[in-house]
Amino acid sequence: MRRTWTSFNIACLVLGFAFLYVPIGLLVLYSFNASQLVTVWGGFSTKWYGELLRNTQMLDSAWVTIRVALLSATCATVLGTLAAMALVRFTRFRGRMLFSGLVYAPLVMPEVITGLSLLLLFVAIDFNRGFWTLTIAHITFTTCFVAVVVQSRLVAVDRSLEEAAQDLGCPPGKTFFLITLPVIWTAVAAGWMLAFTLSLDDLVISSFATGPGATTLPMRIYSQVRLGVTPEINAICTILIAVVSVGVIISGILTKRDVVRRARDERLAAGG
Repeated sequence: MRRTWTSFNIACLVLGFAFLYVPIGLLVLYSFNASQLVTVWGGFSTKWYGELLRNTQMLDSAWVTIRVALLSATCATVLGTLAAMALVRFTRFRGRMLFSGLVYAPLVMPEVITGLSLLLLFVAIDFNRGFWTLTIAHITFTTCFVAVVVQSRLVAVDRSLEEAAQDLGCPPGKTFFLITLPVIWTAVAAGWMLAFTLSLDDLVISSFATGPGATTLPMRIYSQVRLGVTPEINAICTILIAVVSVGVIISGILTKRDVVRRARDERLAAGG
């Protein structure tokens, strides 16, 4: 079937992209505004990025956000990969349906409910809220995303490679690290990048799970925006957009390379 580009299709495409990206583009543009008034263009300037280096509150929040994102993404990648292995490689075990539902529940659960549930848990066990409760909360809602990415790759992996390694005397754990992990590493890396970016820009769950001394960057931005938008907020938001965009692009590139490599291997196998 031949695809034709009509004026209606082009107009819908332009309007759709404009609706999504024009506000972001304006935010980035006004982060280079020399005027202190965010709605009045006063010329091109990068001075507000320099002001960020002297804003200790923003820098402290950014450091907390990066530490939480790195730690939670790493833990979520480990747990999500193990959960995907259990769902794909161990298809028959008691409680599999319940386990699958528990793994993927945060995908459909409203963030307010997840955050409130975690808050009640921390209060019930008398766990002081702070950096570690914030990290645990981020691990909780990012693990499911890693599990989805890794599971989609594991389904397509040829199990005969693992079975051959085990037939030659390789233990299951060693088989995973030597055979399975190198095959699915792109999905694991993509899952880590996805978990990292989700942790960076989370606001709702962080608001419930945080405590004194553990204010994340999105929370700091939100608290200051309530008092009025400043050029510094535009600058820090632009940096955050750039970091998240890079993470998403890297994740997409890794996934695409994995798909291309699999297609090439399938063609070689069919030709052989």
